[in-house]
Amino acid sequence: MHAFDVLGDPVRRRILELLAEGERSSGEIVAVIQAEFGISQPAVSQHLKVLRDSGFAHVRAEGARRLYTVDAAPLRQVDQWVERFRGFWEAKLAALDTEIARGKRKRKD
Repeated sequence: MHAFDVLGDPVRRRILELLAEGERSSGEIVAVIQAEFGISQPAVSQHLKVLRDSGFAHVRAEGARRLYTVDAAPLRQVDQWVERFRGFWEAKLAALDTEIARGKRKRKD
């Protein structure tokens, strides 16, 4: 599955956001996703499986618990693809930074 196919789903993106904050148990992930998206535990488990199978997440067993972490390697592939387009917005963001700095200086004067 292509990285953008994986990231195209809002549930999987949200799970990755949770994992970016640190290791999470499957139970914690299920609780958050059920509350936010109203989907069943088996549906959340299926999304976790897609993330594991596509390399975006790792799982390790700790007793009966399953602990998930994010794997940044596939995200680097996405970043490399996006790199081609960064030039379209970087100059505009730099100009915005300059204007903000000018506004701050004017308020001080």
